[in-house]
Amino acid sequence: MIRIEHLSKEFNGTKILTDIDLDIKEGEIFTFIGPSGSGKTTLLLLIDLLDRPSSGRIIFDGQDTAVSEAKQLSIRRRMGMVFQKPAVLNATVAENVAFGLKFRHIPREEIGTRVPEALELVGLPDLSGRRAPTLSGGEMQRVAIARAMVTEPDVLLLDEPTANLDPVSSDLIEDLILRINKKFGTTIIMSTHDMIQGQRLADRIGVIMTGRLVQAGSSSEIFYQPAGGEIARFVGIDAITGGTVTENRDGHALIRIGGTCFEALTILKAGQRAALFIRPEEVSLTPSESSSGKSSVRNQFTGRIKKMVPSGPFVRVTVDCGFILTSLITRRSCTELGFMVGTPVIAGVKATAIHVLPDRDGTAGGQ
Repeated sequence: MIRIEHLSKEFNGTKILTDIDLDIKEGEIFTFIGPSGSGKTTLLLLIDLLDRPSSGRIIFDGQDTAVSEAKQLSIRRRMGMVFQKPAVLNATVAENVAFGLKFRHIPREEIGTRVPEALELVGLPDLSGRRAPTLSGGEMQRVAIARAMVTEPDVLLLDEPTANLDPVSSDLIEDLILRINKKFGTTIIMSTHDMIQGQRLADRIGVIMTGRLVQAGSSSEIFYQPAGGEIARFVGIDAITGGTVTENRDGHALIRIGGTCFEALTILKAGQRAALFIRPEEVSLTPSESSSGKSSVRNQFTGRIKKMVPSGPFVRVTVDCGFILTSLITRRSCTELGFMVGTPVIAGVKATAIHVLPDRDGTAGGQ
């Protein structure tokens, strides 16, 4: 559907994007994640042909987009863009939604049919006569999506569509994105600061850091098999560094960090430096006194709870085992198990849950 080749963008001598290569497939939801200022919005603007790259090219449905303005306009009309802060006209909701159709000189009778359909799609059929500036933020965002979808685009671009919305409005927008994709087969390209949202919605995810596409893949690949330490830290995986592979038998390795030995799966060979990345939800905790029985978990470490931080319905529990492990468990489990700062626990991690990367920092002694 969209092929991006060696795309770069500079502004006033500053590199915004560098050498982006990517294929976006027809009918998929592709989400860009990355730190603020990493270049996500700029990339969306380039894809939508609202800006020109400094080098490289974008191929849309087999056609190079570096063409005349008239031909670019015909390509742009196959796309719809919704910004983080939607701009609405000081007019009725129906007039706002109809704006793109009037710009395309669509007959009035057809506009009269398509606008109500678009408002029905976004769940606002009863607000067509309201003045758009009087709407809530979530309603304005849905009007913006209706205005984009009423033109029946092949591609819908969304720049952090829920960034300024309350949780209820965000859920409505997320549900709408999924329905649009399933009902119309619309290719959806979006950026988000909400990594959990990226996991929920995306077929594939691209990670943008300092203007570079550092990894693209499925949600599982990005969040459980990051390609590097910086990506791992960004997606919330805790790192234990300073390890050395002491043995590797057919991919099943022993990795020593200080006085502790971990079992993990890796292609690293004996003698190589290793860093271990472990998602908090993969770390189980049990009170020390209840661990008399045997467990199938290969890696078990004694320690004490160092810190407990509420995170919605969960608690992030930091455990000092001579190295630091973080576990994400429910509030109820914390209460039932009697966990508090200072509680002795046993932390368990399956060998298959440890993502091993070469330790390029070579930091000795763990985290």
